[in-house]
Amino acid sequence: MEKNECGNRYSPQVRERAVRMVFDHKGEFDSHSATIKPIAPEISCGPDTLRA
Repeated sequence: MEKNECGNRYSPQVRERAVRMVFDHKGEFDSHSATIKPIAPEISCGPDTLRA
């Protein structure tokens, strides 16, 4: 995957989708970290990347 002009690996659309998914599913898990773990692989990134 190429970096875009801002130097980020992920496009703004992917970033928006990831944030939306975390907020949509936050009630299903006990913590923020627990919410991120299953979502990160869906957008092909690690949990720490998504957390940031």
